Amino acid sequence: MIYLCSDKLLYMKSFASDNNSGVHPEVMNAVLEANSGHAVSYGEDKYTKRADDILKSIFGEDITPYYVFNGTGANIIALQAALQPFHSIITAETGHINVDECGAPVKFTNCMIKEISTKDGKLTPKSILTKLHGFDDQHHSQPKLIYISQSTELGTVYTTNEIRNICELAHEYNMYVHMDGARLANACAFTGKDMKELTRDCGVDILSLGGTKNGMLMGEAVISFKKELSENLKYIRKQSAQLYSKMRFQSAQYSAYFNNNLWLQNATHANKMALLLAEYLKNIPEIKITQKVEANAVFFKMPRKLINNMLKDYFFYIWDEGKNEVRLVCSWDTTEDDIKDFISSLNKNM
Repeated sequence: MIYLCSDKLLYMKSFASDNNSGVHPEVMNAVLEANSGHAVSYGEDKYTKRADDILKSIFGEDITPYYVFNGTGANIIALQAALQPFHSIITAETGHINVDECGAPVKFTNCMIKEISTKDGKLTPKSILTKLHGFDDQHHSQPKLIYISQSTELGTVYTTNEIRNICELAHEYNMYVHMDGARLANACAFTGKDMKELTRDCGVDILSLGGTKNGMLMGEAVISFKKELSENLKYIRKQSAQLYSKMRFQSAQYSAYFNNNLWLQNATHANKMALLLAEYLKNIPEIKITQKVEANAVFFKMPRKLINNMLKDYFFYIWDEGKNEVRLVCSWDTTEDDIKDFISSLNKNM
């Protein structure tokens, strides 16, 4: 993925990433309301207890959420909870832990990552089986965890059956499944399933739950569904420099985020905007959409000259330099006018 933009474009509405969007006003108000007086630090405050109750009502009363600063932090904590240095991690080659986390998963776990080539970013039991060998052989790293993203880095979404089949295979081999749910809300909006149905009910063992890409300020949490993985999470979080002293300013967001299904409204809107954008793009002969539009991202190829011209007015990522493939991402605050303006600019630059 190539990063190209001018300084002035950093301040414009863009389609580069849902990380670029602001905080939803209701979420920001919740943070401001928490900024009153003093509160006990490190999560012993009423806001964090309320957030715990909310997440327990969603995933089960036996879980304990561990709030962290960012997605990479959530992922490395989840991975450390499940792995020993002699283990290996299986992921799609496009998996976030493989391409976008600067080697942090390897640094913090000392584990080997075994990547699998995919066309759509999704692993299958058949593809995973190619990596399931060397068990009980002291000369080989031991496969122990399967990492999946929901939605994937290519904007595709796993069905409940697909997740369940991966989990059943993993458990058959005494392995764990870690779901990176940075865009889990978008997957829920696409499938019509709730968060528990797409995770715990399918057999997922540990989850990185994201909210930053969907209207939160820094909304990430690690949630384990296995007792043995939960045991040391609080210590791993501290050692990973992800324990926030003024925890209330993160946890307060969850009350607003889940109130009246704001999380789902945001994700549904972002997905809807991505579909609208794709419909416009389909009508332009020079453009070829390369992935199914199932969440809030659109991947497509277009002539390099057109890419260069559009980058003068918009900030977005060239996903594959060799194929002239770009990625556009819609957010909770993307509007139809934003899309029409982009298409208008595209047509002018043809």
